[in-house]
Amino acid sequence: MAGGTITRADLSEAVYQEVGLSRNESADLVESVLNEISDALVRGEMVKLSSFGSFSVREKGERIGRNPKTGEEVPILPRRVLVFRASHVLKNRINDSLSNTVSEAAH
Repeated sequence: MAGGTITRADLSEAVYQEVGLSRNESADLVESVLNEISDALVRGEMVKLSSFGSFSVREKGERIGRNPKTGEEVPILPRRVLVFRASHVLKNRINDSLSNTVSEAAH
């Protein structure tokens, strides 16, 4: 497994290489797309990216949790959590790359 991390700068560089915009325009485009996704999620909208997956915000109610160290019960306040569901296309790509890696290692 590669184990690397893709950053905003990496995405901007990829846009620069693939699309041919200037580096500044590429960085602005990536920033604009990420801001649009973030703003939609803050508004409680679902974001669906075809062949990639969907992001949504889920409301979690208050509940009682437990401090694992002391065993003490503590209230967990209501909050909103971000949920990502990968599309079948993305899941298949990930699993296909895994099976290709495994079959190459076997030879």
